[in-house]
Amino acid sequence: MRRISLGGNYHFGVRGYVEVAGRRVWHEVSGVGDPVVLLHGGFVGASSYSRQVPALVEAGYRVHVPERRGHAHTPDVEGPITYSAMADDTVAYLEQEVGTPAHLVGWSDGAVVALLVAQRRPDLVARMVLIGQYYNSSGKVAGGDIVALLGTSEVIAFLRQGYDSVSPDGPEHFAVVHAKMLRMFGSEPEIQLHTLHGITSPTLVVQGDRDEVSVEHSLAVVSALSHARLAVLPGDHTLPIARPDLVNPLIVSFLGVDDPQPPPDWNVPTY
Repeated sequence: MRRISLGGNYHFGVRGYVEVAGRRVWHEVSGVGDPVVLLHGGFVGASSYSRQVPALVEAGYRVHVPERRGHAHTPDVEGPITYSAMADDTVAYLEQEVGTPAHLVGWSDGAVVALLVAQRRPDLVARMVLIGQYYNSSGKVAGGDIVALLGTSEVIAFLRQGYDSVSPDGPEHFAVVHAKMLRMFGSEPEIQLHTLHGITSPTLVVQGDRDEVSVEHSLAVVSALSHARLAVLPGDHTLPIARPDLVNPLIVSFLGVDDPQPPPDWNVPTY
């Protein structure tokens, strides 16, 4: 575990491995205050939130960024990669390393993980921000085929750039993780939205107007949740990276509101 600095007036943090439920998990922790846990997307790691961490630390939060199994610095484990398994891993991390209800910010795959954690362990979740994700196949934009896209040689080469240099499993293991992830994307997530009503954590659903999820689906998610709002921003699936100027103030504002009010009943159908 080594100390890091974000510069400016930011508090020092830690970056390195912890043992969670018998597994090595890489995480980065910065700042002091109420905990915010950032859950990254598929094939990326903590560095994908490099533009959010300073803003949240500056706003007075302790920011945790754990990397999930088979992603970036965290080693893969035997068996398939599934959203359910990653949610269980995240529950174990929250129990051990956070120890109090935390705000969860999930982007892409991380949003699915956050939602499953809130379903299974509502006692661990304060508020949620869910960015750029569909929760069943009805939410995909027309013509979107993530499996086909991630299987192209150009995308594989791009993904390897981030994986090969940091994975403790070595560059030769990328093909294993890539195959596991494509199997997951081919069949998951398939969460029935009517099952979300029991989630009471105030939630902000965010997407780009050119994202991989349809606005209709996000509206249905908001309607299915007990206490949620929707924000549609100009941008695509890379919102946290490409538009931190829009995303960061929105996250900080939502997490800091004393009592975010639920939306009116729009009677949006759920699927």
